[in-house]
Amino acid sequence: MGKPPLLIKRFVKNSDKNLNKTKMNKKNLLLLPLVFILFSMKSDKPAYKLFQANGKEVKYKKLLTTAKDADIVFFGEFHNNPICHWLELELTQDIYNFKKTQLVLGAEMIEANDQEVLDEYLNEEIDAETFEQEAELWKNYKTDYKPLVEFAKTNHLRFIATNIPRKFASLVNKKGFEGLDTLSWEEKSFIAPLPIKYDPELPGYKSMIEMMKDMPHVTANIAKAQAIKDATMAYFILKNWTKGKTFIHYNGSYHSNNYEGIIWYLQQSNPELKIITIAAAEQKSVKPLARENKNLANFILVTPETMTKTY
Repeated sequence: MGKPPLLIKRFVKNSDKNLNKTKMNKKNLLLLPLVFILFSMKSDKPAYKLFQANGKEVKYKKLLTTAKDADIVFFGEFHNNPICHWLELELTQDIYNFKKTQLVLGAEMIEANDQEVLDEYLNEEIDAETFEQEAELWKNYKTDYKPLVEFAKTNHLRFIATNIPRKFASLVNKKGFEGLDTLSWEEKSFIAPLPIKYDPELPGYKSMIEMMKDMPHVTANIAKAQAIKDATMAYFILKNWTKGKTFIHYNGSYHSNNYEGIIWYLQQSNPELKIITIAAAEQKSVKPLARENKNLANFILVTPETMTKTY
């Protein structure tokens, strides 16, 4: 624990003197609980803190109250952060208590061409082993995303596989949007309708190119590959949302940070949607919110840089 704070040392010293003369001063007795409460607060190590966009710290209740009344909730995660995955499940369970069957779940981590096999599993037409063998699931599915799928299955909720098949995103990375023209009608059913809108001046896409410009074989198509993912996820979210429902979408934080990415595409189709965003951030200390993390989203989930990773 280290050396005791000066306040405690002075208290102990004064108490010893008082005991030698007479009984402990009543004022010191009242001070003792406060001293140790302050000391325990100072030494606390919270696993996370929540902030609003402006950097004001808020409680989980504020997040829940806001999210339950949204049309679309974007939970932007770090894929290997256990606090993100834990809070995704907690928030989903708590929103369900308000919305019941008016809740829809969806995720970047399951691709659109696996929707059929996912539906078969949710409807108990196949078992978990068959689903997990046939679907192209992420390596951390069992630890991080399976609890969400199981929650949907148990409570008879729809779970939407929103992402473009990775091989089609890779095709865009190699050949640009033009590469998608070679797809069959069936293959095109797993992506947003073509042609998609694309704004290369969006800060998120520009910064992606800048960050990766020194990597081999990286061109402007890297941002186009990101855009076709964003457009496809927006398309399947909107396709499976109806007024009165809340759609919770789990995705990498970069896909919804700064109200860009998926959100930009949603707003092209329906600017009236009530959208709430959560962004993930890691800091050396969980508070205060660092300047560079302000305004990333409506709510920013901050965890320590030393947080254990799931992979």
